[in-house]
Amino acid sequence: MTAVRLAAVGYRCLPLLAAAFVSACSDIGGATVTLKGERFAVELAETDAARRQGLMYREALAPGHGMLFIYPAPETLRFWMLNTKMPLDILFFDADRRLLDVFPEAPPCSAEPCARYESHGPAVYALELPASSVRALALSPGEILSLQR
Repeated sequence: MTAVRLAAVGYRCLPLLAAAFVSACSDIGGATVTLKGERFAVELAETDAARRQGLMYREALAPGHGMLFIYPAPETLRFWMLNTKMPLDILFFDADRRLLDVFPEAPPCSAEPCARYESHGPAVYALELPASSVRALALSPGEILSLQR
């Protein structure tokens, strides 16, 4: 195979390699959450910059993976899916990690206006998972999220 042909094949594979790298890196630090017996590897978004970026521009999120947003103090959290390229389950938790709200299968949004997803009470944690991740969990308000760092 010529170098030009190899380069062309390599460029076509870059999105796949990038998605695999992002999925592999989501385990860095070993953070996991458990919700109703189901365990998820999570990236932690603990800074303003990380929370602003979230999962925007990602093409995919591996099953069993997610992002946990951690805020410094309880507040009404407002999320939207602008520039998010995949549907997600969005869950809000209070300071005691009790489930407040679940917004299943929030669709991606490429331009405003995008739907808004708001916690119905002061929240400290928001968990984003691949769409349909929580479907079989039969969640109800008050479920406890366990965080292992």
